[in-house]
Amino acid sequence: MSNDVRIRRLPAEDLAKNFEEVIPPYTDQEAVTEAGRCLFCYDAPCIRACPTHIDIPSFIKKISTDNLRGSARVILASNPLGLTCSRVCPVEQLCEGACVLGAHHKPIAIGRLQRHATDWLSTAREAPFTAGRWLGKKVAVIGAGPAGLSCAITLRQLGHEVTCYEARPKPGGLDTFGIVSFREPVAIALAEARFAEQAGVKFVLGTRVGQDVPLDRLFEEFDAVFLAAGLGQVPRLGIEGEGLPEVLDALEFIERTKTQALDQIAIGRRVAVIGAGNTAIDAATAAKRLGAEEVSIVYRRSLAEMPAYAFEYDFAKMDGVIFRWLTAPVRVVGEQGHVTGLECERMKLGAPGPDGRAKPEAIAASAFTLPVDMVIKAVGQEGRFEWLAPLGLAVKAGRFVVDPQTGATSHPKLFAAGDCAGEGGAEATVVAVVEAGKRAALGIDARLGGPALRAGTGPSQARILGAPIPLRPASASPVYVPQGVHA
Repeated sequence: MSNDVRIRRLPAEDLAKNFEEVIPPYTDQEAVTEAGRCLFCYDAPCIRACPTHIDIPSFIKKISTDNLRGSARVILASNPLGLTCSRVCPVEQLCEGACVLGAHHKPIAIGRLQRHATDWLSTAREAPFTAGRWLGKKVAVIGAGPAGLSCAITLRQLGHEVTCYEARPKPGGLDTFGIVSFREPVAIALAEARFAEQAGVKFVLGTRVGQDVPLDRLFEEFDAVFLAAGLGQVPRLGIEGEGLPEVLDALEFIERTKTQALDQIAIGRRVAVIGAGNTAIDAATAAKRLGAEEVSIVYRRSLAEMPAYAFEYDFAKMDGVIFRWLTAPVRVVGEQGHVTGLECERMKLGAPGPDGRAKPEAIAASAFTLPVDMVIKAVGQEGRFEWLAPLGLAVKAGRFVVDPQTGATSHPKLFAAGDCAGEGGAEATVVAVVEAGKRAALGIDARLGGPALRAGTGPSQARILGAPIPLRPASASPVYVPQGVHA
């Protein structure tokens, strides 16, 4: 059996169309009509369900009166990465899942309305965020992904100087490199990084802290350091044949679709994706859209245990992805140095494991070989943080232990949030790490004495689209005030 991996399985125009955003934007009339369905609940459950606590009824009300500028202010006051989150949030599990209209009708399309309210910002010349008065403190941010950008923008609003170190040549982290373009185009992620730069955040790109810049130097030069480094790589499977050239990391594969010409990306005729999380779904659908004839997701548990969201599963099925449940890979088969198959065995579910999920057990004499030309690994993520080992930080399940309210670590000058910190799982969604970045900024501000430094300095200079941001005296947290501020 020969290996069949090549470029240009589809014409260039078909590839371009396949990687356009799947969900189209609303027209003005469609948005006003959808906004008109909202009940504008007083104690809105959608606000409580949103990790960043956007005042959803308020921004929708402004759309209904064609006030997109005011609507965008409401969103950005709570979520500085509102453009990205309007596209990638699991709204079915969050705000839209909590909508009172969902029980007997159809929930308000909150995500699409948020996108309608904020998309114009991506091409506008105006800077959405204006920094607060400088308080004389400097903060280093390591990582320019969602958590890093959220923290950096919030720190600038609070009046701190921020320098952001990013290992990659462009900012945005996961949003730029790790989310397929038909969900979020690169231009949207880079626009939000531009918002941070316009607010005064200094970016040092292509620079890896711990390698190009010593960590000790940051502790010497800055008053606080915020760690927002992503995990960035898929763990090894530990099976024979894993080193063959057509065995790819899912994150690496998705990055290719965002950084290379689509007609120059090689794809197998038959592709197996190992894993059933959201990244696995992205990799599988991207492979299908690049022209793979058959794409199979291989998962050792059943549909009930699948980590991916239900809407992701439905989307993959519509794209023609095959799901092979209770199937575990045991060996990548190769001939003449190239992948020709994936040897698997059937599984059954046994007693619950430590995580509460049923533990898969191999069925004797059930081995079979799935003919494939390419294997994509999507079995979770892990980071490499050996450069932080001298700090002796507390670690749990591969992530740094932090105070969930402030992001503080066991080191007095180091704070952390994002994929590298916390519990993972639901906390690792983009919207959750945006909120964690905001909380860490407030924790840093409190540690640096921000509230006391601002006392008696007069009204804050911080603005969102020209409007002042009220500050709580206790925490100096930017908050939304409906009356008059966001008119």
